[in-house]
Amino acid sequence: MFYFISFIYLFKHHRIVTAVKRTECVSNRILSIVLRDRWCSIIVLNVHEPSEEKSDYSKGSFYKELEQVFDHFPTYHMKALFGDFNAKLGREDIFKATKGNGSLHQDSNDNGVRIVNFVT
Repeated sequence: MFYFISFIYLFKHHRIVTAVKRTECVSNRILSIVLRDRWCSIIVLNVHEPSEEKSDYSKGSFYKELEQVFDHFPTYHMKALFGDFNAKLGREDIFKATKGNGSLHQDSNDNGVRIVNFVT
């Protein structure tokens, strides 16, 4: 909840504050804000994925919840996904079409593979 409140305080400009249609704390790991634009709405999701040491069940339930939240919003709205995914994306050839060529890491971790699967 703290992230969300500080996110709103960053945008004290009148046009931004009046553009806020709805805010929602979906869970302790997923926050959403819906901004009204001229032609469509902009949905900003702020997430915090479980760390690499957590069980596969907790990570799986996180992605299931994230998918439900993401699919809840209409497809014609613009969606932005921000947050801490605790992910390392390596230089594997299989991910080049999704993330490009550059990477600081040699190998991907499990969270990196999960986020690429979610995005694609």
